[in-house]
Amino acid sequence: MEPPAGGLTQRPEAAPTRTHALRRPILLVLTLGALVLLCLISIAVGSRQIPLGEVVGTLLHSRDTQADAIVWGVRVPRTALGLAAGAALGLAGAVMQALTRNPLADPGLMGVSAGSALGIVVAIGVLGIASLYATIWFAFTGALVASVVVYVLGGLGRGGTTPVKLALAGVAVTFMMSSLTGALALISPEALNRYRFWSAGSLAGQDMPTILRVLPFLAVGALLALAAGPALNNLSLGDDVAASLGRRPGLVRLQGLLAVTLLTGGAVAVVGPIVFVGLVVPHAARIITGPDQRWLLPFSMLLAPCLLLMADIAGRVIARPQEVQVGIVVAFVGAPFFIALVRRRRLAELTT
Repeated sequence: MEPPAGGLTQRPEAAPTRTHALRRPILLVLTLGALVLLCLISIAVGSRQIPLGEVVGTLLHSRDTQADAIVWGVRVPRTALGLAAGAALGLAGAVMQALTRNPLADPGLMGVSAGSALGIVVAIGVLGIASLYATIWFAFTGALVASVVVYVLGGLGRGGTTPVKLALAGVAVTFMMSSLTGALALISPEALNRYRFWSAGSLAGQDMPTILRVLPFLAVGALLALAAGPALNNLSLGDDVAASLGRRPGLVRLQGLLAVTLLTGGAVAVVGPIVFVGLVVPHAARIITGPDQRWLLPFSMLLAPCLLLMADIAGRVIARPQEVQVGIVVAFVGAPFFIALVRRRRLAELTT
């Protein structure tokens, strides 16, 4: 006697479920492996090429050679900064998109990076502060003020807060703060000299002590962002549903805003206002993970430094022995993606 047809169709379904459950952890490990490889390539590539085998040997057993001086004095700090700043910008973008429910949200497009830049120029040009550790606090203040202003402006008028209004508010605040930053930089020659190089976005010129000063702020911001993942999932269903599930939407938004401020302020203080990383990376991560923030945030944290390091490596290769700053390379990648995303959303709105 043959078994019922239902038994034949139910049993095989368990295998795809287990496969789907293992897919994201496996991809996360593969992404981490790709990031490690990019770190080694970043250390190897430059005006003087260093073979990968020699890079690994130098990292494991430091010797008093010229290659060691290049690796530990220049390229390891540069790569570490790419890791830290990329992870911070990717996480900040993912959190902003989740909080605003706006796929166009990005620290560079929503005024947060411009606020950090304005805070730093005020510290240097107006108050005469030269210490990076002191200017970081001004970067945080500028990022926080910009975030609050954008969110308030985006909530004004009929209909409350909408993705389109937030995007328009972000563009307006970005232009306003960028204009103020440029005016202040022109007044102070010292601020102008530092601002010209810093504003293009670069991973060069920072040492390990500088990175270690910023790292605690980025670590706290990352912990706040990752811990908010489950709550952001609930918030995506609407404030009423989130509240019925035991969440407090106001506190979730406050936690997310604090995370974005720490991540963006710390990153912008050392690498400059690099745009599009926080926009492009969450969309790439969403293709892999779907909308679940518990996986989207860690993937964004790993994919963003991959993008930043690839852009930095490309900038060193295409203009050797000179280099193109990483912010310019990322803009070339991000701008077409942003245009395509806007066109796709516009077509979706016209057909619904």
